[in-house]
Amino acid sequence: MPNLVNPDESDWDKIMNALSSVIGIASFDDLLATFGLVDMPMAQRYGILFGCLTFTLTVTAVICLLIFGGSFKRIAEQANDADATIPDAITAREGRPLILERLVDARERMMKENYPEKDTVFCKDGKCTNLTKMLLNVSPAFDKIKEVSNLIDEDEKVKAKKKGSSPNPKVDPGAEKKKQEIRKYIPDGYEENYVGAYRKCQDKPGGKTLSGLPEARFEAYARAYAGCGNYTTLSYRRSYARLYEAQACTTNGTFEKFTELFLSRPQDLYGRTVRLEPLDATRHLDNLYEITSGQPYQEDKAYNPNEVWGFRDYGPFKTKEEMEKSPVFNIKKNEASFAIVEIITDRIIGVVMLTNDDPSNLNVELELPIVKPSTDGTVEQIEACFLLLDRLFAHGYRRVQLTIDTLDVYGKKLPGRIGFTQEGMVPKHMVVKESNRDSNIYGLLNSDWDKGARAFMYKKLHGEATQKADAANNAKEGEIDFQQSVLKEQKENKEAEEKNKK
Repeated sequence: MPNLVNPDESDWDKIMNALSSVIGIASFDDLLATFGLVDMPMAQRYGILFGCLTFTLTVTAVICLLIFGGSFKRIAEQANDADATIPDAITAREGRPLILERLVDARERMMKENYPEKDTVFCKDGKCTNLTKMLLNVSPAFDKIKEVSNLIDEDEKVKAKKKGSSPNPKVDPGAEKKKQEIRKYIPDGYEENYVGAYRKCQDKPGGKTLSGLPEARFEAYARAYAGCGNYTTLSYRRSYARLYEAQACTTNGTFEKFTELFLSRPQDLYGRTVRLEPLDATRHLDNLYEITSGQPYQEDKAYNPNEVWGFRDYGPFKTKEEMEKSPVFNIKKNEASFAIVEIITDRIIGVVMLTNDDPSNLNVELELPIVKPSTDGTVEQIEACFLLLDRLFAHGYRRVQLTIDTLDVYGKKLPGRIGFTQEGMVPKHMVVKESNRDSNIYGLLNSDWDKGARAFMYKKLHGEATQKADAANNAKEGEIDFQQSVLKEQKENKEAEEKNKK
């Protein structure tokens, strides 16, 4: 029986009595008596006994697994190395087993025999593919003419002047001659688009007039609108021109800068943070190599170049000459390549490419942009993709595809940022650096773009207020354009009827 507690005993005596009870346990009955369970039925006693045995065996098994299974060893290794033993995406990509040698030989043989001629274009000294040219802005030949604003009549320009100007301005007798000279060096339809956009912006400019430059907004809107060409949708031209006008006419200084760029590089696509230039080895090779080589460059620290090139079939490059000979600058005729240039710094920050152009089905494939790690996921990368996607759908493309290596953890974040939807996974889709690649397939449809994907990206890039203003402006100007087209058609029909009567 357990010792009874004497209330007069000291705490020390109570502890010693308790310990003596434990030490004095000689049998299972003594154990039960110690815990006051001596009167428990026999069945419950056996239940407690087997429960204790089960607990002991379980703990013993877990400890054995930790010791002999290597868990303690891995914990010790990580504690010593301060690094996790689970490989990152780049290491996992490098550790992929190579495909069989006979498959490598078969690949090279079929490419050599079936496609002996290299159907590529070397992007240098202004050379680019037809797809690249189609997506760029159409532009006058500024090596022949100095400006296009002379296409606007003096009576239209005077509307921009302050009150008090002469009600009957003098018309330059050589105005028509200047127009005829300009018309020799502008694309078809450029004058009509330029003049129409100029007058439209006069009626409703996108903001306040710049001090000392009353015509700045009209010129900026007109040059952007006309630059979209004859084959893009009217809604796209209006949106692109308003955005260009807002960026170019922020201050007098920005207008002067954008005017200089327009005269020197009128074909470029402009956004808020970046512009897209046709990739050119003469202009872009040096800087592109520096920012993707992994070496410290300007404000960027050194990094593993496989973060840029690990999931591509080419790169990293040891020299600039090696990069120049690579598919970065030697692209196929059904591809397009653009340099991503920061507007503020005028520095290249990456390249965005289109491949597998299929105009018969109105499909094209967007490649993951080639950017340094510090630019991955930034607004600059997203806007570069937006500018290209917006122009593609404006030209009539129905679907844009994006394929990404299943192991590319960082690359798989981009599709969600730019509105793509995953359509599936293709095993053994490609052979990259002589090893297998499984690919996730993402797609973006023109219907999805019109119904919300474009608005989602526009809001992300420019803010909710700007996105709502753009939508409202497009809707209102769309109604006006429709009314004008109906009136024009009625006028033409009436003129045709009168001509037939005569």
